[in-house]
Amino acid sequence: MKLTIDDVRSRFIEHFDGTTGSVYASPGRINLIGEHTDYNDGFVFPGAVQQGMIAEIKVNGTRNVRAYSIDLKDYVEFSLDDEKGPKASWARYIFGVCREMMALGIPVEGFNTAFAGDVPLGAGMSSSAALESVYAFALNDMFGENKIDKMTLAKVGQATEHKYLGCNCGIMDQFASVHGKAGSLMRLDCRSGEFEYFPFDPKGYKLVLVNSCVKHELVGSPYNDRRRSCENVAAVINKHHPEVKSLRDADYAMLDEVKNEVSAEDFMRAKYVIGEKERVLAVCDALEKGDYETVGQKMYETHYGLSKEYEVSCPELDFLNDIAKEEGVTGSRIMGGGFGGCTINLVSDELYDNFVKVVKSKFKEKFGKEPVIIDVVIGDGSRKLC
Repeated sequence: MKLTIDDVRSRFIEHFDGTTGSVYASPGRINLIGEHTDYNDGFVFPGAVQQGMIAEIKVNGTRNVRAYSIDLKDYVEFSLDDEKGPKASWARYIFGVCREMMALGIPVEGFNTAFAGDVPLGAGMSSSAALESVYAFALNDMFGENKIDKMTLAKVGQATEHKYLGCNCGIMDQFASVHGKAGSLMRLDCRSGEFEYFPFDPKGYKLVLVNSCVKHELVGSPYNDRRRSCENVAAVINKHHPEVKSLRDADYAMLDEVKNEVSAEDFMRAKYVIGEKERVLAVCDALEKGDYETVGQKMYETHYGLSKEYEVSCPELDFLNDIAKEEGVTGSRIMGGGFGGCTINLVSDELYDNFVKVVKSKFKEKFGKEPVIIDVVIGDGSRKLC
């Protein structure tokens, strides 16, 4: 069921003083192609989805934030002036956004808030970015006399991940959540911040997420490890080619040149990123021509790279990708950071019903549980609802 304003408002009234505040929404996102390229200054190609986060907020006349997570049934209160902040990870997203907005000169005051989301957790649709974005947008709207631009709001969310949650993420998720536009995907240059909307209404095809409902517990921080691999290789290439500041600037020839100066693992990860940079641009050209066969081919190439070179797949995701190939699906790949979550699939209308049936039965037969099918509708970005 789709989350509504009433779902959030009824809980806000129940948990606070019986009055109402302002309601804001920010979406999760899909990414057609361009995975793990954002922190390498490359290109990404996301779109906002209809699922997201809804938050009700009302100033409370104190320096404290009183926050209730409807989904987790958890309440946290913290002071805006406490540099350490709350321990609960979900509350640290809100705390981090408040602190980053204050650092930008926004005179944030204490408030009461309740929020909920219908972005599937662990599906690679960036529920965390939706949470950051809804509060960044709301605080800008409520307290900002000189309004901050949308890209800066996205950077507030990114800084929150870095400083308060320990995830050294790129800018794509927050960018897509803030800037989304119904019926359009966006090509973002993660170095310059320049972006372009691409109308996306693929006649004869559907975008379908297949959620494995698996999120593998991982030792350490594989996301940050991969980012370090990319930075290591870029630094070595830079010694030979000073113009190379990140893997965005490198090509296969440069990578081969330093093959003996980097680890085999770092080499393979860099190889994936350089290839993915080219695939994003190829998909943009193909979309402008209505060439969805090429789009699909590049999606399969990306999955191979993520699985075999970047090593962020898992047996469940590879199995879903294999089924898509066997059933003649135009394109399929891991979406998101990996190690679980979803595949994103470009499925022709005539194959859709059979694909859904087959993928559910085969996956359940092998792994003992049905995957969840999520039909993608491209929606709007951060906004005030009432």
